[in-house]
Amino acid sequence: MRADRLLSILMYLQTRGRVTTDRLAREFEVSRRTILRDLYALRVAGFPVYTERGRHGGCYLHEEYRNTLTQLTTDEIGALFLSSIGEPLRDLGLSDALRGAQLKLTAALPESRRAARSRVAERILIDSASSAGREQRSDVLSTLHRAVMEDLRVRVRFARPYNVMTERTIEPHGLVARDGAWFVVWVGDDGRARVDRLSTVRAATATEDRFERAAEFDLHAFWAAWRQRRQAARRGVEVRLRVREDALPYVRDALGERRGVFPDAARAEAKWVEIDASFFFLDEARRAVLALGGAVEVIRPESLRRSVADYAEQIGRIYGARGGPRDC
Repeated sequence: MRADRLLSILMYLQTRGRVTTDRLAREFEVSRRTILRDLYALRVAGFPVYTERGRHGGCYLHEEYRNTLTQLTTDEIGALFLSSIGEPLRDLGLSDALRGAQLKLTAALPESRRAARSRVAERILIDSASSAGREQRSDVLSTLHRAVMEDLRVRVRFARPYNVMTERTIEPHGLVARDGAWFVVWVGDDGRARVDRLSTVRAATATEDRFERAAEFDLHAFWAAWRQRRQAARRGVEVRLRVREDALPYVRDALGERRGVFPDAARAEAKWVEIDASFFFLDEARRAVLALGGAVEVIRPESLRRSVADYAEQIGRIYGARGGPRDC
C-alpha cells in the first residue's frame, strides 16, 4: 500500500505543483507525520522532492524533473485508455483501482496529450463481456482504423446472405472488439447508425473525403443499446434440440446463416447430441424443425414439441392414407 501511495504522491506533485503537507495528508487520508516520512522516502529513492517553510512554502518536484508519462506517444496514450474491462476487474474487486489509475494517468498527462486520450476513447471500444476465438482481417481492420481516427469516408464491400455482395460508402464512427471479433459502427447516407461484423467486410478503401462526426454520438452508449436490442430479439424462442450425430453438420448449416439463428456448442452423447438455438417466433422454429425431419427432436420448449407433433400428425394422416393423391 505504501508503494502505491508514494507513486500517487509523485503523480499529485507532478500535476498540482507546490502543495502543503497538510493538503497531502488530507488528500491521501493519512497523518502529516506519515506524509513527511513518505517525502523523505522519495528523496532517499532519488526523486527530486523538496519542501520549503514559510507562507509560500510547500512540497514540490524540481522543475527539471520530467515524469515519464510526458514521453508517451499518441498511440501509447490511446492504448492506456482503450479497454473497457469493468466486469472482469469488478469480479476481482479491482474496478475502483482501475478507475483511480486512469484518473491519475489523465491528470499526469500534459494538456496537449489529453486530446489523444479523448479521441481514442470516443472511437474505439473493447467490450470484454466475454471472449472466444479471434478473427484476423488485418488489412481491412487497418483501413477502417485509420478512417475511424481521421473521420474519413470509406468504400466498403459487404458480404450478405445468399452470397449477395453490396457496396456502400460509409462513415465509420467506431470500432468495437467483442467475443474475439471486431465490429464496425457506421453511418450511411440516411443518417442511421448500423453495426457490421468485420468478417462481412470483403474490401475497404478509405477516401480522402472527410465527414463531420455528430457531436452527440456516444460510441459506448450506442453499443450498449445495440447489444441490448440484439439480445432482446434473440430471446424470442430458446430451443433445445436432440440431433442425430451423423446429421449434425447439416443441421448446423440449416440453422445457421440461412435461418438467422445461432446453435451453441454441442454435447456429445452416444449417437445423438444436443444443441441450443434461438428463433424470433414459434412458427419460425416449427418450420425449421419440420424441414429437418427425423434428424432432430425437440426437447424443449414443450409448446414447440406439441406444435411439431400436431403438424406431423396432420401430415401423417394425409400421406399415410392409402391410395394416391386426393381428387380435387
